[in-house]
Amino acid sequence: MAAATGLPHTEIDALFHGPGWTVLPNFEESVIRFTDAAGWVTEWQYTRQLGDLLPSRADTLVWLDYPARVHMYRLIMRTLRRRVRHVELWNGNIEPPLRTILWDPEHIIRWGWRGRRKLRERVIAAEHDHPHLRVIRIGSQRDADRFLKTLSPIRP
Repeated sequence: MAAATGLPHTEIDALFHGPGWTVLPNFEESVIRFTDAAGWVTEWQYTRQLGDLLPSRADTLVWLDYPARVHMYRLIMRTLRRRVRHVELWNGNIEPPLRTILWDPEHIIRWGWRGRRKLRERVIAAEHDHPHLRVIRIGSQRDADRFLKTLSPIRP
């Protein structure tokens, strides 16, 4: 979306996760700073820390509501690729050993599965609580490709 619109993309995970997976102390201030801009693109996460900050400042929420099998397959494959290749994610962090899925309740794969239902509830609530927010539900890769083709550069 950022590439198609020319709006800046901020990886919200990079603002949250410090070295050693510690929480960066200025997370909320960093989010406020980039969302003060006229236009921006980011992921909707960290609602415990940010509350309604992102949907209250956004004009559009694009909800990738893919079937569970697609969502989980992509999450698992991305996690495996990153771990095997030791891809640096944010601030020196890499995916933890795969065996940690057995005991870490916050392991990304367990988190992804748990979050599916919660995300649906959050989107419905955001749509109700923020009437200005346009919600675009995308249910397949074909829908995503079509949507991206409709985007054009935006001048914030």
